[in-house]
Amino acid sequence: MAWLQVAVGYALIEVVLWTPRGRAQSAVMLMATVCILLFTGFGHYSARELGLRLPSLKGAAWILTSGLIAAAGIVAGAGLMGENFPANTTWPTVNGAWQYAIWGMVQQFILQSFFYVRLESVLGSGRAVLATAFLFSAAHIPSPVLTVATLLGALFFCEMFRRCRSIYPLGIVHAMLGLAMAVSFPDTLLRHMRVGLGYLHFR
Repeated sequence: MAWLQVAVGYALIEVVLWTPRGRAQSAVMLMATVCILLFTGFGHYSARELGLRLPSLKGAAWILTSGLIAAAGIVAGAGLMGENFPANTTWPTVNGAWQYAIWGMVQQFILQSFFYVRLESVLGSGRAVLATAFLFSAAHIPSPVLTVATLLGALFFCEMFRRCRSIYPLGIVHAMLGLAMAVSFPDTLLRHMRVGLGYLHFR
């Protein structure tokens, strides 16, 4: 059942990413959301297993500190490559940054509370880290930057989730890293952080 739920959830997400904007995409997006919520709500995983409880102070401090260092490294690395700061003067906006912060938390819920816990139940925790990270990275094709960045990021996120079991500090770090990339690299490269068909159609 866990494999089937992973396959259905991932397939629906991929269809959303590769469907042109419009009613069809909205319908599939709604279907994917409902399926993930139903599978999660009627699953046998506890709130602790899903990572929906507050983390320990030590765990949160470790995750947030690591994320802050990584975000600073992204900005510094872009500067050493000669990129302007901020790289994009009109994006992201303040509203866009808040929306991305919320989206980062949602992505961690999907990544950890839905995919990782199911893969963990059939593969074991170590292999589940690798499998979940590769699924997350593949969802960011065809963006070369995000495909590589999300593979590295997801390996960190999933390993920290395996150890600390809370999505909340991971969601914060997800937002920090994404926004650090957005202000460090030109939109001609990132294309508004879009993936799938949105990346190919970006103008």
